[in-house]
Amino acid sequence: MQFIDLAAQQARLREGIDQAITSVLDHGRYIMGPEVAEFEAALGEFCGAAHVVSCASGTDALMMALMVHGVGPGDAVFVPTFTFASTAEAVALLGATPVFVDVDAQTFNLDVAKLAQAIASVPNGLRPVGVIPVDLFGLPADYTSINEVVAPLGMWVIADAAQSFGAARNGASVGSMASMTTTSFFPAKPLGCYGDGGAIIATDPAQVEILKSIRVHGSGTEKYDNVRIGINGRLDTIQAAILLQKLSVFGDEIQARQAVADRYADGLAAAVVVPTTPVGARSTWAQYTIQVDDRAGVIAALQADGVPTAVYYPRPLHQQTAYQGFPIGDGGVEVSETLATSVLSLPMHPYLEPADQDQVIEAVRKAVSR
Repeated sequence: MQFIDLAAQQARLREGIDQAITSVLDHGRYIMGPEVAEFEAALGEFCGAAHVVSCASGTDALMMALMVHGVGPGDAVFVPTFTFASTAEAVALLGATPVFVDVDAQTFNLDVAKLAQAIASVPNGLRPVGVIPVDLFGLPADYTSINEVVAPLGMWVIADAAQSFGAARNGASVGSMASMTTTSFFPAKPLGCYGDGGAIIATDPAQVEILKSIRVHGSGTEKYDNVRIGINGRLDTIQAAILLQKLSVFGDEIQARQAVADRYADGLAAAVVVPTTPVGARSTWAQYTIQVDDRAGVIAALQADGVPTAVYYPRPLHQQTAYQGFPIGDGGVEVSETLATSVLSLPMHPYLEPADQDQVIEAVRKAVSR
């Protein structure tokens, strides 16, 4: 049993992927070849967005979006502490200050009440400029409530949808809930390539043009007249070609992930704390994450029964060496610290056979009742 089975997906798509790669090798346009624009258009069509700018990684996507806003020293950007490092890393790399905020115990997403507390008590000398909610494990954050907090203050929202592209909430698709949405195509993501890749979905055409400039070293209309500081952030043509093939089955795969999640919930709700999906929300189930006591013991028992697991995340960002010097918002981060000791992710992918699902469910039940 695989925790994430990329080989099964590749077997389904191998012929098309081989043809797509061969086509790139034949035309030889490895940087910004025609497949890049084709993929951007297809991604926008999938989520109903008019503007998509692809880039080299999800981290680059975050940095580029922040650069459009001119983020720098003295700026405070509010981020959840229970997430992967990229969200705070991009802020810190630009000289700004990530302020860590707690998450909701049921959804794992940004706690809106604690966000409001953190903004109201921002440390002296810092300007509160924006928020980067993270759609953790594939579930969109509560952007309606977040915007009600920040919009009156003139703050912006960048949606970190690294794990949630393809999800929705209250009829709105990921990509439409913030003025800029970033995502990642890291291989293990629900929509992943065979290397690094990312994209920014934007609503403002003027911001789109700046993003395109930043992506290519801050380029202007003349090749050797760079008009702003930028990065080397282009998506490789081969990765775009692969993503086009994967996008063709992505809708089916989301439905398959939901079916696995439903069976897990039915089989495990009486034994462990299972994930909560708010009414009106649809997750992409990048991870299926339960909460258990004695996590080490449960992991060992599952391993003995042939069930792989992973822990996302064993240490919140504010406890990690590189980020310990950054402020924690008022309201504390107790929930994040508790989750870091209890969360456990189970095998989740669209090609998980019912027999394997049954094996996981039975093994978890046995492990927590021993």
